[in-house]
Amino acid sequence: MEQYIEFIGNHPILSLAWVGIVFLIVSGWIKSKFSAIRQINPQELTLLINREDGKVVDIRAKKDFDAGRIAGAEHLSPEKAKQSDFAGLEKSKTKPIILVCATGMTASGIATAMSKAGFEQVYILSGGMGAWQGASLPTSTGR
Repeated sequence: MEQYIEFIGNHPILSLAWVGIVFLIVSGWIKSKFSAIRQINPQELTLLINREDGKVVDIRAKKDFDAGRIAGAEHLSPEKAKQSDFAGLEKSKTKPIILVCATGMTASGIATAMSKAGFEQVYILSGGMGAWQGASLPTSTGR
């Protein structure tokens, strides 16, 4: 114990940085555990679709959506999503909604807006469409 006290006394800035990093990690973990929005992997997405009639909502650009998407996915333009215009999804408020973007990063803000708009089960595909394709899962193309 004396060694810790001596280290803290000799290196106060390093010690504060260490405490700050630990705090950020713990608070991020707690926030994710109590969040209404969950990150899921491609296998969990498949289970939500098959077992709970989940709806996949793709928020990528239209050309990316047309180039390849998860079968049965509905397109929501990024502009409408950022304006919280979820009119086309109102009938699915109680069903699982899985948001898919290119990498899984841009979907977080939209998922929060959907949750605030009253959608009960909002999920994000962790890693986005890249994770889906990386798992060698099938995609649909066309219009």
